[in-house]
Amino acid sequence: MNKLLILALLGLLTACSQAPLAPPAVNTDPRQGLKIVLPEPANAKLPSLFLIGDSTVRNGRDDGQNKGAEGQWGWGNPIAALFDTSRLNVVNRAIGGLSSRTYLSGGHWERTLALIKPGDVVIMQFGHNDSGAINDNKRARATLAGTGEQTEEIDNMLTGQRETVHTYGWYLRKYIAEARAKGALPIVASPVPRKKWNAGGDANGKVARSKNSHAGWAGEVARQEGAGFIDLNELVARQYDQLGREAVMKLFPQTVPDEHTHTNLAGAELNARTLVAGLNTLPGRPLRAFVRAVDDARPVVDASKVPDEAVRNPSLPTLFIAGDSTVKSGGQNGAIGWGERIATHFDTRKLNVVNHAIGGRSSRTYYTEGRWGKLLAQLKAGDFVLIQFGHNDGGRIGDPSNKNRASGPGTGPGTVEDTRPDGSKEMVHTFGWYMAKYVADARAKGATVIVLSPVPHRDRWEQGRDFANFAQWGEQVAQAGGARFIDLTMLVSDAYRVAGAQTVNGFFSDARTHTNDAGATFNAAQVVAGLKRLPGDPLGAYLLR
Repeated sequence: MNKLLILALLGLLTACSQAPLAPPAVNTDPRQGLKIVLPEPANAKLPSLFLIGDSTVRNGRDDGQNKGAEGQWGWGNPIAALFDTSRLNVVNRAIGGLSSRTYLSGGHWERTLALIKPGDVVIMQFGHNDSGAINDNKRARATLAGTGEQTEEIDNMLTGQRETVHTYGWYLRKYIAEARAKGALPIVASPVPRKKWNAGGDANGKVARSKNSHAGWAGEVARQEGAGFIDLNELVARQYDQLGREAVMKLFPQTVPDEHTHTNLAGAELNARTLVAGLNTLPGRPLRAFVRAVDDARPVVDASKVPDEAVRNPSLPTLFIAGDSTVKSGGQNGAIGWGERIATHFDTRKLNVVNHAIGGRSSRTYYTEGRWGKLLAQLKAGDFVLIQFGHNDGGRIGDPSNKNRASGPGTGPGTVEDTRPDGSKEMVHTFGWYMAKYVADARAKGATVIVLSPVPHRDRWEQGRDFANFAQWGEQVAQAGGARFIDLTMLVSDAYRVAGAQTVNGFFSDARTHTNDAGATFNAAQVVAGLKRLPGDPLGAYLLR
């Protein structure tokens, strides 16, 4: 019996000596005392999204250093809220202070790889820590520049181990190949940009890109290996350029000395939204089924703070515009509506352009607040009216979260009673009823009325058609009331398809609904294209050629 036990123990020791052990984790973060416990999939039966990278993905213990939203946050934290985590694990195993090299040499990739199974997705973002010293006694984390097969042998002063150091591209290729070998889908993201501006002055210069170094190399490797690539460096930098220096400063912790690499929570949320938008541009749109349909807060703008636009020259015909924040946002949070960029298409020596749209309104509240009455008072024979509602008309009547603005579905005469916050009662009509009233009132004043379906959401234009019901109801109202109709939803969607998803993502100021200046200008051009296609080209005499 003792001999059998001894033989069994010897066999076990032999097997253990032959099996490769994961190297011990080496924390190369400058804060050597920081102990980090990396998460594992919460539900092993679900598919998982694994994130690997540095502190711009997961900062420290992922707690904002107990400073709340103004601490340092990586985008891997808020990105979880953009997915349905009851159906997908989001596993952020990035570690601050590591490079593509030290994430591997420290044993972190081996431990992450052991958790990966077929059907999972791995997003990798390295680069911020891949420059600097290849060998020293502080960090020893830099990789060789480029994507080639060059190597350098070192005696690592930090670990005391002999090490072969490879290029940045070599490490990314290794992660891609080994993730694929486990049946996972690898996706490379270029490193988020730092808060640094190129020459030209902070006010006028563009945010510095790294397309000639790690961002460019990341894209090169992804293309060579046929992996998905999200150019987070360029996509975020483009948004920083649009926001301007003052707004970008608020996306980083306000510290002395100035923090130029790590974002606060607001900055991390912007980066997370940008990455998810980038996923939608990849072939097959990976993880699309798990992305939450995140709606915008759509604040109700205080009408008392929005000045009424006056008719510049009463002797001229006027083009009036009625609608919501996708038509007029006034630059709030970087949002611009198409109605704010359409005047440049017209000869304003011959035509006034007056935008009476206001954010947060539905076809119902534009009427009940008296906004339509003010427009109607300015209207005269020979004028034109463009009307676009729908973004705020959805939802359930009586639901407080809808801010008493939902209209009834359809075009019929039915009504539903709603209770306002002050306790008063309101009989709510259908979307079609309000639109038909606008058409009838304007035509009674001798104006030409043009109904437009809503511009599409950022996350819907690739999925067949958006706003199908509202477009149908709008067209029915226009036909029944003698108005014209433009299917702006599909005009813009078709134009977006020509422009391409990456370009379109740069048209929005938020996750889903509101365009920035570039998007508003683009959509205004589609409105004009729709006007030109109308029978008789009613506004053709006023358009600039």
